[in-house]
Amino acid sequence: MDETVTDRVRKVIGAADLQQAAFAECVGLTPDKLSKSLSGRRRFTSLDLARIAELGQTTVDWLLTGREPQRPAFAARASGSFSDSDDGLALKDLVHRFTTAYDVLDLMGRSRSLPALPRPKADLERYVDQGEELALDALTALSAHGVASVAACETSDLAHALEEHFGIDVAQTDLPHGLDGAAWQTDHFRLVLLARTGVWTRQRFTLAHELGHILARDAQEMRTETHLAPGRQKDHTEIRANVFAANFLMPQAEIHAEVDAESVESGLSDDAFRALVVRFKVSPSALAARLHQLGLVTPDARNRLRGVTTEMCHLLTQRADLHEKRVAAAQARRLPLGPARGLYEGYLAGDTTLRPLAAYFGMDPDELRDALEPGLSAVTVPAADTEKGDLIFQP
Repeated sequence: MDETVTDRVRKVIGAADLQQAAFAECVGLTPDKLSKSLSGRRRFTSLDLARIAELGQTTVDWLLTGREPQRPAFAARASGSFSDSDDGLALKDLVHRFTTAYDVLDLMGRSRSLPALPRPKADLERYVDQGEELALDALTALSAHGVASVAACETSDLAHALEEHFGIDVAQTDLPHGLDGAAWQTDHFRLVLLARTGVWTRQRFTLAHELGHILARDAQEMRTETHLAPGRQKDHTEIRANVFAANFLMPQAEIHAEVDAESVESGLSDDAFRALVVRFKVSPSALAARLHQLGLVTPDARNRLRGVTTEMCHLLTQRADLHEKRVAAAQARRLPLGPARGLYEGYLAGDTTLRPLAAYFGMDPDELRDALEPGLSAVTVPAADTEKGDLIFQP
């Protein structure tokens, strides 16, 4: 016999190890109302289900359908000490915040339609070649949507473009120590998490690297980037993602447009190199490696150029203010707007309360209500409707 909502609520009550009257008080119900709901004489309201899910540390989706909450399974290379540690659990809790929002949107019929993505070429055996071709395809796709140059985009603008045209939600948040980023994709969502950091070039490279994983379909399980070090990984999928990131952020055509043959023959000047760092928004180390890979600088020049810092390049090109803005932007918190918009529209349409949106923002529902509707008193549900209840979905 299939379980019902009532059966699953009873499981939560049992797991809470509370008397029914005490449980009712914890979820804001009278013992009589809880008894009527459990006997089928009263339906659980959306608020009831939200509070029961909170107390039971589960989701309304599970209470309604029995479907287990989506939890990230870490990719094999990220398993072991990290996934079993407190940091790994912290990351799972963080991701659960997003997947809960996706669950609610799905239940309300408000999930976004994910656009088709470029795919790795099946006839290319070498991962390096796949990374290069994927980058070219991604740049072509973005260009078709009006993004003429990725290099010209600040990282926040690039993140917005990926959300808008590739359906990839990008968040900047506090990640466990040593974690630069993470990526996860399913049939219903695509998610990239970036660590808030003062090293904005690392954050930008991580964004491109995670995009490479998603386009290559590597992120069916959550992939985590611990101390991302471009060019030093041995895993083939990591090599492909690194090659993708270098080609995506520093396209060959744009590099050649900036570095003429005369500069190559006489040797790229330090001033020209510093200007390229500012122009392409990458670290001196990443740019020097790319120039060497394209045959535009010698090994000795590469080693010398990679010794300067990003901040120094901005100072000596009189763009210290720009460097400070980029640092501030990389340290800011950022939540994807797509899920927030969908949850808010569901609230305005009466499909849900503010609780899912508040959970997404990490706010108290009353605090959010005051921010959105200052001076508006809490709405009191008529007694008849309260008894009848409803089944609006929310976590």
